[in-house]
Amino acid sequence: MDAVTTNSGRRPFSIKLWPPSENTRKMLVERMTNNLTSQSFFTQKYGTLSLEEAADESKRIEDIAFATANQNYEKQPDGDGGAAVQLYAKECSRLLLEVLKRGPKVEAGKEAESDIISAPREVFFDISKGRRAFIEAEEAEELLKPLKEPGNSYTKICFSNRSFGLQAARVTEPILVSLKNQLKEVDLSDFIAGRPEAEALEVMKLFSDALEGSILRSLNLSNNALGEKGVRAFGSLLKSQTCLEELYLMNDGISKEAAQAVSELIPSTDKLRILQFHNNMTGDEGALAIAEVVKRSPLLEDFRCSSTRIDSEGGVALSLSLGTCTHLRKLDLRDNMFGVEGGVALSKALSSHTDLKELYLSYLNLEDEGAITIANVLKDTAPALEVLEMAGNDITAEAASALAACIAQKPHLTSLNLGENELKDEGTIQISKALEGHVKIKEIDMNTNLIRRAGARVLAQTVVQKPGFVLLNINGNFISDEGIDELKDIFKKFPDMLGALDENDPEGGDGDDEESAGNDDDEDELGSKLKNLEVNEEN
Repeated sequence: MDAVTTNSGRRPFSIKLWPPSENTRKMLVERMTNNLTSQSFFTQKYGTLSLEEAADESKRIEDIAFATANQNYEKQPDGDGGAAVQLYAKECSRLLLEVLKRGPKVEAGKEAESDIISAPREVFFDISKGRRAFIEAEEAEELLKPLKEPGNSYTKICFSNRSFGLQAARVTEPILVSLKNQLKEVDLSDFIAGRPEAEALEVMKLFSDALEGSILRSLNLSNNALGEKGVRAFGSLLKSQTCLEELYLMNDGISKEAAQAVSELIPSTDKLRILQFHNNMTGDEGALAIAEVVKRSPLLEDFRCSSTRIDSEGGVALSLSLGTCTHLRKLDLRDNMFGVEGGVALSKALSSHTDLKELYLSYLNLEDEGAITIANVLKDTAPALEVLEMAGNDITAEAASALAACIAQKPHLTSLNLGENELKDEGTIQISKALEGHVKIKEIDMNTNLIRRAGARVLAQTVVQKPGFVLLNINGNFISDEGIDELKDIFKKFPDMLGALDENDPEGGDGDDEESAGNDDDEDELGSKLKNLEVNEEN
């Protein structure tokens, strides 16, 4: 396609991503053909297509996806065609998944002997959608009937949101025994709510013994107030697992003793990809045990240990263990008390996390020193980072230049949360400057940052014209009434992009502050700051 077109809505760019070359389209068809004919989770479950059928389907998928993306590009030209490429890839993935789940077509005349292939087979049994209630023996007998049918294909079960009594558990036990060789995913979250401790522990042990020896990919035991006793009640199941890829123990009362039991009872985590411990009372000593599990999980991609009462000592230990997890894509450590020492230790671990896409570090008490150390390291790693959260860390304008330098190196950012800090106008302007070239950013949260009119204006002007931008939250700041009017005028064409301002205090702040309300719209001062930023960038 020529770099210059007759469509005045399309700006000339030096690099065009759309349309893809014929060679690129051909390679994509070949790749999809290979996916439809190779052994995978889907082809094992639904069947493998013949080479001829796979090639035909792949060509059809690519043609449809290309036409859809090209039509979108013609209607809404986006410069380099990046949005069209994304839509093209998304449509290819969606249509390919439909074909994979459909499986091979049944030839005419073979329907009678191919009923099993042509009819979709149920693989997911879920009783969590109904009302949250106790379940007793008679109801369990009726509810679980499909699991007793000969030749059923269930590989995933979810018993969440129903509280099993002892008699219901005894009805369920032989069913689980009969299924354990085919089950791959088991969700037992919130399944003993309201039961006396003795009964709950016995129910857990019955389920554990019934599933012992199963080869699970995913196990969810969240929301069961397990504590150490509960963890050990599941001991036989946990000890028998050697292929776990996902383990969820959220809101389970995981104390230091329970954390030590988890570390002791899970013999193999070398295939673990997702480990989540949100909202427990783990503390520093428990964090030491969790750190041992993390050390033994080299393939970990998603680790969540938020709201677990971990202080500096545990934060340092956990951070050191994370240094071995070089495949991390998502890390959530929010709402702990790592402090500066924990932040410095974490920065060292982050240097090896080149694949990181989402990083949640809010409410860790990092302060300027911890935030600066992390930003300096993060600047040179995780090039594809999409989400960065560092809210509520007592970060001031002193750390803004380090944060801005880091953010400037993250062109794929879609969400940035620096709320509940003390960045003021000076820090906000620097962050805004760093975001100028970011075309993928969709959400920015800078609430409660002592921001006045000048900083709010620059930030608003930076984001308002960005394609696909969704929401700017600058509530809870010290923006004057005139500044609020100015913001509303900036967003007059896109009012939904500007979040609520009901907690803004136009008269707030320290009267002795150099950026007091009397001079917050001083254009000379603002211009000087921006000029200084440009000079610093050139240097």
